[in-house]
Amino acid sequence: MDDANRKQPSAAYAAQLARGEAQPREARERRRAVLVTGASSGIGAAAAELLSQRGFRVYGASRSARADGDAIRWLALDVRDEASVQRAVEKIIAAEGALYGAVCNAGIGIFGSVEETPMERARAQFETNVFGVLHTLRAVLPPMRAAKAGRIAIVGSLAARAPIPFQAHYSATKGAIESLALALHNEVRGLGVHVALIEPGDINTGFNEATDWGEAAARSAYGAPIRSAERVIRESLPKAPGPGVVANAVLHALASRRPRVRYPVGPDSKLVPLGRRLLPERAVLAMIRAHFEV
Repeated sequence: MDDANRKQPSAAYAAQLARGEAQPREARERRRAVLVTGASSGIGAAAAELLSQRGFRVYGASRSARADGDAIRWLALDVRDEASVQRAVEKIIAAEGALYGAVCNAGIGIFGSVEETPMERARAQFETNVFGVLHTLRAVLPPMRAAKAGRIAIVGSLAARAPIPFQAHYSATKGAIESLALALHNEVRGLGVHVALIEPGDINTGFNEATDWGEAAARSAYGAPIRSAERVIRESLPKAPGPGVVANAVLHALASRRPRVRYPVGPDSKLVPLGRRLLPERAVLAMIRAHFEV
């Protein structure tokens, strides 16, 4: 766009600029500090990189310490430890004076039947995927409320609406996250804080490699169905779009003047919600069984 056609600021805004009471959008965004949990790989890494490219001051969180890069400042943070999260947020506030955004992305997966999955593995799934999000929210909300401004993007999953056989624990955590995000949206809507649910389907990341597969299929009493489900899950993710499509949704949730409440992302993002809306529960479950060949 050439200068002649570029949209000019309003007279009132131009006057604020002249008096030093306002700054251009680019300068404002450079001041906006954002915390991204699970930023070392996959969706978190893609979101951190895109946000930094768009001028946000990105603080990436990972369990192990990392040296700061040109674009991302790293914090050692374990979302399972509330004190660890609180210390990280305090460091951001000390350095930046405020925290504008948070991307709650850290998560893990486990595989196995509901009956056979050991309780310690199930608890570990919820500790990271649900209580890790709660720890992060409890740390970031007070400074956002005080500033009467903030954006929170919570990364859920379409598995909340189409639960995956033999990944019931993962699906259950994402169902909890969906309810948490929507309820929180209403709690803080009048306080200047916007909460958005990012809802990806299959995304090609290292999630399969990071999933705790154990020996669930090999030792399971569920035989062919659990082996089929594992094969379908392992084969589907490499064919899916990359994490950049989710990062774009995160950017929109944090930067748009009118962010959405829910951002379904990926090849299943239209089919799954449509099926849930139009089909009876029995038909939806039959489609899920057919997809995973169970």
